[in-house]
Amino acid sequence: MCLHINRFLFTIFILFTCTNVYAEGGMIVKVLNDDGKPVENAVISAKPMDGEIIKPTTTPPTIIDQIDKTFIDYVTPVIVGTKINFPNNDKIRHHVYSFSPAKKFEIPLYPPGKEPNEPVVFDNPGVVVIGCNIHDWMKAYIYVLDTPYFAKTKTDGIAVIQGVPVGKYKVEVWHPHLKKSQEVMSHVVDLVKGKDGSVSFDIKVVDELKKRRAPNSFGGDNYR
Repeated sequence: MCLHINRFLFTIFILFTCTNVYAEGGMIVKVLNDDGKPVENAVISAKPMDGEIIKPTTTPPTIIDQIDKTFIDYVTPVIVGTKINFPNNDKIRHHVYSFSPAKKFEIPLYPPGKEPNEPVVFDNPGVVVIGCNIHDWMKAYIYVLDTPYFAKTKTDGIAVIQGVPVGKYKVEVWHPHLKKSQEVMSHVVDLVKGKDGSVSFDIKVVDELKKRRAPNSFGGDNYR
């Protein structure tokens, strides 16, 4: 039986505190569904509207792990130019690939305890959907951004973007299950030193069908 993702109506409250950290331009973003429960894996990004984006001179590498036939993490936001490695810390071989226009790549079958010799460079902005050619249910998302000001909500539904200079920003919210007509929701935020501010978004998502983890040829509760 296929698993379904419940349809949510997200209500997003962006709150700015008066503490020293956030008076200098930090952002706290809280994402809730229509039941008032926190929403995980929403990516929040901010782009300045009255100045150039100052990108870091170097981008630290990151990893997307494979454990228990699952990509860790399900959603990974990165800035353009980031190198990502895909270690296999599972007990079985994996074959990682993506057909997404933002980044097409393939890492042929490799054994447990190993990782590819070269990381994959994500050099174009956009959504990259990755999968495993052996395990159809394995799926994850890489959101490549052209701004260094971004964060992802945790299990408490909160994301914190640190070190954002004061100014006017286009703040965007993205989630892999957003309705197609609302793939990215945005709002203009004027971040002023010492000033509180808030803005809300109503975002709808569609149900996503997930493939069931297939049992191995020996039956029982074991999975390949």
